[in-house]
Amino acid sequence: MNRDHHLLPVLMALAGVAFLSLMDAFMKGAALAIGAYSASLLRVVLAALIAAPVWLVRGGRRPTRRAMRWHLARGFVSGYMALTFFYALTKLPIAEAIAISFVAPILALYLAALFLKERIGRGAIVAALLGFAGTLVIVGGKIGRGRMDEDIALGLAALLFSALLYALNFVIIRQQSQAARPLEIAVFHSAIQVLALVVLAPFLLEFPAAPIWFDLGIAAVLTIAGALAIAFAYARAEAQKLIPLEYTGFLWAALFGWLMFSEPVTWTTLAGAALIVVGCWIAARRPAEFAHI
Repeated sequence: MNRDHHLLPVLMALAGVAFLSLMDAFMKGAALAIGAYSASLLRVVLAALIAAPVWLVRGGRRPTRRAMRWHLARGFVSGYMALTFFYALTKLPIAEAIAISFVAPILALYLAALFLKERIGRGAIVAALLGFAGTLVIVGGKIGRGRMDEDIALGLAALLFSALLYALNFVIIRQQSQAARPLEIAVFHSAIQVLALVVLAPFLLEFPAAPIWFDLGIAAVLTIAGALAIAFAYARAEAQKLIPLEYTGFLWAALFGWLMFSEPVTWTTLAGAALIVVGCWIAARRPAEFAHI
């Protein structure tokens, strides 16, 4: 019994990472069909419509002023973080995109120093250098194969911008998780992303055909399932124990990219991912910077 209880947070964290990696694969298909903007907006609309009734049935109350401030901040940051990430997925293989996005926790150390006045240690500097080296290996592999065209360059630029927003998201989550419960966070996270993105709807929104609605619905359910699984895990185990499990996302991304889009995984992607993961592992030795919902 005790052993099962000890393993449950680990299993839930692994499940959450798998859910979100599969969500990325469904979102890539939707973004290729109707564009990254339409796919991003409709996913969070569906996620909000699914999560809100559950929150209300469970006695949902109006957020406090402090919580609402962090809901707004994270919703707007996450909205454009997701938009640029899904745009990058239309230009890059899923495994490469996930590997490069692993630099976000390293960037979060520096944003924590900037916004939260936390000291940057020697380990953070080593982590940043390894993450940068890993990114160069992945990009260099594309250049070496003669595949660095304009689309790939745009995808890489969008991905790095998304990683920067994801790093800022880490800092915001740390504040938000102290002000609200997980289900409230899930509801307002999606709802405020809708507000952040809907301003572009008159210019960019394209409604999909029925098969794409199915992909978007699956993506919305996986979004909520992944968020709740990770929230459950991080409420019951130390961050330093669970953070390394997030790197299994690369394995899931490689699998789903291969199964759904026939995307190969090159040795340069593997080597670059290894460098980035080592850097993240070093960074994760300071667990407070990575409080996660």
